[in-house]
Amino acid sequence: MGIKVPIRNNKELKELVKRIDGDVELLQIWKCANVNAVDRSGISDHGQVHIRIVANAALRIIRLLIKGGIEPSVVTHHGLTAADAEVVVVLAACLHDTGISVHRDNHERYSLFIAFRKARELLEGIYEDPALTTMVSETLHAIVAHAADEKCLTIEAGALKVADATDMSAGRSRIPFEAGQVNIHSVSARAVESVNIVKGEKKPVRIEIKLANSAGIFQVDELLKNKLKFSPLTPFVEVVARIEGETERSMFNSYTI
Repeated sequence: MGIKVPIRNNKELKELVKRIDGDVELLQIWKCANVNAVDRSGISDHGQVHIRIVANAALRIIRLLIKGGIEPSVVTHHGLTAADAEVVVVLAACLHDTGISVHRDNHERYSLFIAFRKARELLEGIYEDPALTTMVSETLHAIVAHAADEKCLTIEAGALKVADATDMSAGRSRIPFEAGQVNIHSVSARAVESVNIVKGEKKPVRIEIKLANSAGIFQVDELLKNKLKFSPLTPFVEVVARIEGETERSMFNSYTI
């Protein structure tokens, strides 16, 4: 299936995606992570589909930021390029949930010891040291900082953190909820119809969320707002959630305690 991100003219990203798509071990890690998430923990998909959604969202965000005049941290602090920043966010997106193959709880930190070896393996030959070590370090920071209450120190980490939260449409909520139970998590997850990332009107990035029911505001306020709060992207991202149409869709028939 592949992660299918728009490469444009980024030759390093093209080679990275080729390697990721052909990595049998990484594909199996994603499958193991999804078993722990869906089958054993009863939460939403954290497998290859989630990875593809987040990788595309993170790449879209970093490109809009760059287009809006925001300099990536690898450029500011390491003298690398905007193209390298794209590589960081895509690689981090592909490795950020690998720790769920170990355990869902504290998975951001479990991801680190899996991602360290895998990141160097995937980037070796595309980059040489010292740039290779820098790229791995930046990727690992983005991975650990995607935890909701972990402070992001880089623009790239912020792009991943926010992108992770945007995978909430059609019931694909990142908030763990007990499958089949009627509660604010399950109801609000069903209420989000679509999420689009576009060029902002007043800021570089605009996240547009279409809701079928006002319960979906819980997803925006509980997840996306908190992710933005702990990222450096707050000044650069505008979020608009709206219900289209005159009537709201019913999320459930009855609720009994």
